[in-house]
Amino acid sequence: MLRDDLTQSMKEAMRSKDSRRLSTVRLILAAVKEKDIELRTQDDSDRDDDAIITDILAKMVKQRKDSIQAYEEAGRCELAEREREEIEIIQDFLPTQMTDDEIKAACEAVVSELGAEGLKDIGRCMGVLKTKYAGQMDMAKASGMIKAMLS
Repeated sequence: MLRDDLTQSMKEAMRSKDSRRLSTVRLILAAVKEKDIELRTQDDSDRDDDAIITDILAKMVKQRKDSIQAYEEAGRCELAEREREEIEIIQDFLPTQMTDDEIKAACEAVVSELGAEGLKDIGRCMGVLKTKYAGQMDMAKASGMIKAMLS
């Protein structure tokens, strides 16, 4: 389970005195705890804990990529490098990312599976991709590919 992996990683980072990894894993666990509190009022009988955590991790990577761009534009290379280190640590807990060719193949499969014909079907296609490949593919790339296929 991903939650157990995070806890174990935090303990290992404490033992090895790896402050960067420790602080990043603590940020992840804090985000997970925040999501737990948010979901507390909902029925959790069909909740997939790993999928929720994977979604949190993907959002954290995206936030850091945005921060890197902003830091580089501002000339703050040391902060951009710190964000890159955090991305590497976060990606240790994410499933392996799909290549562009794999993303294209998955998009083509979903388009044919749904019988999508026009731009109005992009939302349905993306919904299926998000369900099947959560955390494994860059959804922005997938959206662009699907848009190109359907236009």
